[in-house]
Amino acid sequence: MLNKLSIVAASAISIVLGVGDATLAASFQVVANNLDSPRGLTFGSDGALYVVEAGRGGTSPCIPAPGAGPDGPQVCYGATGGITRIQNGLQKRILTGLPSVALPIQIPDTDITITIDATGAHDLKFDSNGKPYLLIGLGSSPQRRDDILQVPAFGQLVALDSLTGTASLTPIADLAQYEGLNNPDDQGPSFFNPYNEGIDSNPYSFLIQGDSAYIVDAAGNDFFRAKLDGSELTLLSVFPARLATDPFTGQTIGLQSVPTSVALDSDGAFYVSEFTGFPYQKGAARIFRIGSDNQPTVYAEGFTHIIDFDFDNRGGLYVLEYAAEPLFPPAFPNYGQLLYVAPNGTRNVISSGELLFPTALELGPDGDIYVSNQGYIPGIGQVLRFSNPYASVPEPTLALGLLTFGVLGFVTPSGKKKVAVNKGSKA
Repeated sequence: MLNKLSIVAASAISIVLGVGDATLAASFQVVANNLDSPRGLTFGSDGALYVVEAGRGGTSPCIPAPGAGPDGPQVCYGATGGITRIQNGLQKRILTGLPSVALPIQIPDTDITITIDATGAHDLKFDSNGKPYLLIGLGSSPQRRDDILQVPAFGQLVALDSLTGTASLTPIADLAQYEGLNNPDDQGPSFFNPYNEGIDSNPYSFLIQGDSAYIVDAAGNDFFRAKLDGSELTLLSVFPARLATDPFTGQTIGLQSVPTSVALDSDGAFYVSEFTGFPYQKGAARIFRIGSDNQPTVYAEGFTHIIDFDFDNRGGLYVLEYAAEPLFPPAFPNYGQLLYVAPNGTRNVISSGELLFPTALELGPDGDIYVSNQGYIPGIGQVLRFSNPYASVPEPTLALGLLTFGVLGFVTPSGKKKVAVNKGSKA
């Protein structure tokens, strides 16, 4: 089996041994550090930046790692996730006890064991009244969740009863259960991928609009609406696989979409990015527009492993790539990249060579860009602030929107399903 665990493991070992640390550019400022697998970022009405931490897993119980199969490596449970608040230059972990699973690995020629590739709390949003909601991933089947982990919060959207102390959760929508019952993206044997297990759910990102949350499931390859009162979960869209060639066997397999982020633009439509699964082709990731008919149409393409994106108020697009080069064959370092796509379609690199395993971006009220960095190695996660060089981009003079990207010729973390993988747009 092959998924992103191979590159994350190699990179984690290199970092622990002091090899290959990323050097920050002068335009960066570290605003938080020592985080446990930082993922989604969101600003509250109090002006604070909230960071979701997926945690560092634990020791038991354990289930097969995403995409690994029953004989592969195991990820193990611990209530080690949390939420950190950054306010007035101060960093404080305000909520603890969130569910987490992570992969234990031993550093070669040492007695040191670390955990990597955590799955847990992925995204946080506030409704119009300031009530917080949290999206918790899974990266497995609801059967393993219920029978082995026995932690029902995995794979669900939940309401947080408080943002302080030990987490208290109220279930809102069970996306993992929906996947187990329906498996919406099943396209039959012609799209079989031997590196997938079939039933797999990993809710990763959402936004709130009105009385509903709009959620992407990176492993299920689909898009949902969930009423915030818990009364309804509705499938809106499915992101189908594409045919690809297995580099190991030469056979035709299904290249999974792996949707990772959702945003709402001024035209009222939803936009969803994809990471793409094995064989992790360069330039294969796209951004879809989803209109009133809920049918995804390609809006922009030619990206690699999109983990997050957002629009500015001029129609420009910020795109965060988890890795700028394909995850296969594994290589280290494989830096992430932050891009700006101007309203006329011009692409500019904001960061290249400074980001490692970035997992989310958020546009701040100050016009700067905030990025979760080193998101898959617990204890060394960061939040970086970029001084935004495009905050003052002039209004476009030509009627050229992002829909022109298709002519430029432009699929995430693992296969059916599974992203290593936040974030949604601002509510």
